[in-house]
Amino acid sequence: MSEEKELHFETLQLHALMSLPMRELIDNPTLFVFEQRMTALEGGVAALSTSSGQAAQFTTIINICVADDPEEFAKLVDYKTKAVYLESMGNLKFNIPDFEAICKVAHDAGVPVIVDNTFGAGATKWIGGHGTTIGGVIVDAGKFPWNNGRFLGFTEPSPDYHGLVYWDQFGYNSFITKARLEIIRNVGACQYPFGGFLLIQGLETLSLRVHRQAENALELARWLESRDDVLWVSYPGLESHLYHQNAKKYMRNGFGCVLTFGVKGGSKAGPAFIDELKLASHLANVGDAKTLVIHPASTTHQQLNDEEQLSAGVSKDMIRVSVGYEHIDDIKDDLENAFKKPEK
Repeated sequence: MSEEKELHFETLQLHALMSLPMRELIDNPTLFVFEQRMTALEGGVAALSTSSGQAAQFTTIINICVADDPEEFAKLVDYKTKAVYLESMGNLKFNIPDFEAICKVAHDAGVPVIVDNTFGAGATKWIGGHGTTIGGVIVDAGKFPWNNGRFLGFTEPSPDYHGLVYWDQFGYNSFITKARLEIIRNVGACQYPFGGFLLIQGLETLSLRVHRQAENALELARWLESRDDVLWVSYPGLESHLYHQNAKKYMRNGFGCVLTFGVKGGSKAGPAFIDELKLASHLANVGDAKTLVIHPASTTHQQLNDEEQLSAGVSKDMIRVSVGYEHIDDIKDDLENAFKKPEK
């Protein structure tokens, strides 16, 4: 029998199908479709959708941690460590880790690496794309040996399922299976079916939207960098960015859709600039179809003192832009008009 040709994700995001499962909380057919398409998107072996990004984080961690190991996150990698947890890209600084080096350290020690991909393509943000749904997704790459002696929950009989040994039964699919059957069932942090439906709709246009947003973000960053009324620009796609080389190495199809820049005039100029914008929306979230802007020092980080803000990567002149997929000339014109207004 001839081998079937592997479809590209642009096709899979529209057409990845499913077999019909049974139980609403852990086996809903609509969510199963979404999970299959997320598995195709990320190149994993299985995926699990949750009710929020926080629920995805909690489910991932609690799936491999035990109650009598509370200090594991406060220590360096040692015999107690269960996982190395990091973000694919940090908020505001856009710092991108050297994943190869970090993964080698973790895997040499026999622990998995968990990556929070909120700023890569978070479910609530870019996958939904229109602010309709709160959700999270756990995708297992299917490469970690859960039978290495550190994770007894996968290799010892489960009291929840009549002595089932996950690794013996499911092998590299053990992580998602255990998370679904035990954590999601017991905690209840499942995605609701209509949320799964909305996220499926978002997936159908994900590649189109994010490619356009990333292209807009790079062009906008270069345009801002050329302006005299801009003090600095931070975007991983710029050669001037501290993490540009890591971005080139690890990021595919663009350098993200969010950038920051410094507007001349400091803390007062930031809010005044935002007040003059007409097209962009003044909102604190990211990943919307529309361009969103915010002055972090006076909004999201206003509760911090000056030293704490700087430590968090927030300066008084900083404007954060989550770039939408409007025409780039319209985005530029909106910012151009806002730059001119404070001068009058």
